[in-house]
Amino acid sequence: MSCRSLADRIDALLPQTQCTKCGYDGCRPYADAIADGSAPINRCPPGGDDGIAALSALLQTPALPLDLERGEPGPLLVARIDEAHCIGCTLCIQACPVDAIVGANKHMHTVLADWCTGCDLCVAPCPVDCIQMVPAGRAWTAEDAAISRQRHRSHLARAERLAADNARLMAPEAPAAASAPTPAAADAQSEDRKRSAIESALARARARRNPTQS
Repeated sequence: MSCRSLADRIDALLPQTQCTKCGYDGCRPYADAIADGSAPINRCPPGGDDGIAALSALLQTPALPLDLERGEPGPLLVARIDEAHCIGCTLCIQACPVDAIVGANKHMHTVLADWCTGCDLCVAPCPVDCIQMVPAGRAWTAEDAAISRQRHRSHLARAERLAADNARLMAPEAPAAASAPTPAAADAQSEDRKRSAIESALARARARRNPTQS
């Protein structure tokens, strides 16, 4: 059995919540690390003891207690945005690994509960603390995992395209062509300035609300 095919089989047993609690940037990198022997099988809180047992059976290795430093297992949670306080900064949208949050810049965002994996990666970046994790009221299924895997792949592919586009926009032009920035580059610079202004304004607002913490 090749390392790649083993990693595929391990990945198929992981819950595909893409929560990164295992210490890797998603379920597939964790599967690769288990396959090459650089990570143990007990770092996935969403998978819990059942996940560890499945990995143990596949790899024919002893089961290990769940590493609780990585998080506690529990029922599926989903993100909920307090829409009255959302400022439309888009930071949660950028953090979501499966594109379960929709909305536009400076407009209210909302979570597609059926898509949300409960990873909670959107909570920390929110500058106004308007996101909480609440019980989903249902279990995470194998079908959910398969769909989440594909959405995560699509998310990564789009991020790679955007990074490549930004790299091309920011690349220095040849001296002969050095003139006014292209409309796309100007838009990118404008967005950077707006983001910086928003972050500065939010920092000032937080400092005013919590003067003793400044």
